[in-house]
Amino acid sequence: MGNHHGHGSHKSGESTPTSQGSHRSISRSVPNTDVQPEQPSQLFPVERLAKILAEKASHEDHVHGITLSVFTKYLFPRYPILADKLFAYFHKSAKCKNTYIDTQSFKQQSEKYLSILDDEVVRDTFVKMFSSEGDSSDVITPEGLRSLLMCGYHVSMDHYSEGPQMCLSIGKTLKAVVDSCFHTKNQLSAQFVSHWLAANCPRLLLPLHRYIIHSLATSYRTIEDYESTPAAGLELATPVLEHPPPFGQKHPHLLQMSMSWLLAGALPPVYSRPQKAHSPSNSGVGLSSTAFLAKLLCSVPSHWVVLYDSNDNGLGANRFLHHVLSYKGPTLCLLLAENGQIFCIASPNEWKESNHYWGGEDAAVIQLSPKFLLLEKGSKMLYLNTTVRGYPYGLRAGTDPRAPIIIVDGGFEKMEFKKIPYNLIRIEVWGCGDPVSRETQLEIKKWEVKEAERQRFVKLSAADWLDHPDRYLLELAGRPQYHQSQNQNQ
Repeated sequence: MGNHHGHGSHKSGESTPTSQGSHRSISRSVPNTDVQPEQPSQLFPVERLAKILAEKASHEDHVHGITLSVFTKYLFPRYPILADKLFAYFHKSAKCKNTYIDTQSFKQQSEKYLSILDDEVVRDTFVKMFSSEGDSSDVITPEGLRSLLMCGYHVSMDHYSEGPQMCLSIGKTLKAVVDSCFHTKNQLSAQFVSHWLAANCPRLLLPLHRYIIHSLATSYRTIEDYESTPAAGLELATPVLEHPPPFGQKHPHLLQMSMSWLLAGALPPVYSRPQKAHSPSNSGVGLSSTAFLAKLLCSVPSHWVVLYDSNDNGLGANRFLHHVLSYKGPTLCLLLAENGQIFCIASPNEWKESNHYWGGEDAAVIQLSPKFLLLEKGSKMLYLNTTVRGYPYGLRAGTDPRAPIIIVDGGFEKMEFKKIPYNLIRIEVWGCGDPVSRETQLEIKKWEVKEAERQRFVKLSAADWLDHPDRYLLELAGRPQYHQSQNQNQ
């Protein structure tokens, strides 16, 4: 009793007669600080999202859980196929016995998906998500892969930095990828397809993953505003812009927008580094959110610019050198052969003339059409020589200097692919650096033109002209006026 009384007197000595109320306030705050670290703050949005979706499902579908219709309507209204595949993946992983997913299972599956950080796991998850249903869930068909790629492409197009748009060549582009992966087979294992994507286009599905992460983590903020815009995003299914920059020129380029999306997913980030998003400081929530998504999901570069097009600038080695040299940034060189095959030589460095092979680790050779395939990649696989005698003239690319996979002759008229000769029909070179790289190149070209014009008009004295080599060449070419003038003087 004495000890108990002493303990109580110790408390009363620390507080005033109102200490009972203050003691209650302290007892409330301590458990909150103890509980907070046990549940990470990043999981709170998932709990709020699950609660809101469950309320919507209860009101609309009269179900104590989350239904596919509510999941699609409020999370992915623009992409019903993606919503259906993701919901089915959650439903199967949670082993739900009903057609809906209970709230607790939905939170668990969402938290599990948000925890995916490894790129390989991302690819495996998507391939399994779009695999065949039933007992053969580890098998995927060509249509399943095409549907997966189309979902990723739509997400990229809807959040393109220059505005939503669509490429009319997307069908041909996707066919090249699917045909190259399946080799006329009707189905493949999910593991094989995942490994093929990792080898040929490792970054292609990452924007789609980021979009799902963004939706699961932030949609609880905008679901309540859905009633004001029930058709949000439905108009962006297949938009076609009249002049989509930078691909809408007066005639079609070899590099279509869908091909640029594919190359951005196949090549290292040095080629597809996006421009900074410019959003007004006083913009509303919708505009700033759109700008953020465009920056987050930018997988279709808007800063690529045409440096050289043989259809406009002429096909030849000197034309290629004039328009491509002095560009201090990564480039993509597209070659069109007579049989319709399109190849891409990706150079992470500035092009230069040399009798030695050069290039950084991010250099690559890719076949774009009729099949898509990453042929070779690595350092010191690029070669360009038009002046050094005793060495092969032309452009070459390949990891083996003795047998390069691509050979363009010195006149830029013929090419070889794996030692098979073709006529070279067209060349395009796209600059992938920042705008400063292009401006610097144009300034250098202007200086070269002025310097050439200045050297054309060199005043020579009569004594200098008598010993000038050009006078001797003109006489050899049959210009008799000099002899006539000498005879007249005699």
